[in-house]
Amino acid sequence: MIHATFRGIVAAMAMTGVRTLAQHLGVVREDPPARVARKQAKGLLRSVPRGRRGAVVEVIHWAVGAAFGLVFGLLPDRIRLKPWSGPAYGFLVWLGFDTVAAPALGLKQRRWPHGKERAVFIVDHLLFGLILSELRARPRE
Repeated sequence: MIHATFRGIVAAMAMTGVRTLAQHLGVVREDPPARVARKQAKGLLRSVPRGRRGAVVEVIHWAVGAAFGLVFGLLPDRIRLKPWSGPAYGFLVWLGFDTVAAPALGLKQRRWPHGKERAVFIVDHLLFGLILSELRARPRE
């Protein structure tokens, strides 16, 4: 379970890389963790110096990645070890955020995110799942 948790952290870090690149290319204006912090966690972040708030938001994103990595690690082997399971899991995590969490947090105003932004968030969640799935040969005992 520790291994799955750490894979979740690394996968969330990889998502950050995809989103940072997309922001530099002008495809993404604001990623979901930053939007959650801006719209919902204002009071919680007030005690954090302005220059450190982005780092705190990122660490929270990694913690969420750790939690979802742990959940993936708890799936039965017959599911978790299938090559498609990681990307499918990542897609389901995105779908849950997009259809349940984002509207509940008030993030879906004005149909956010739009086409290309939405595609980036789907791709980074597929990457998240791919990293969780650990598609390498398993050692034989």
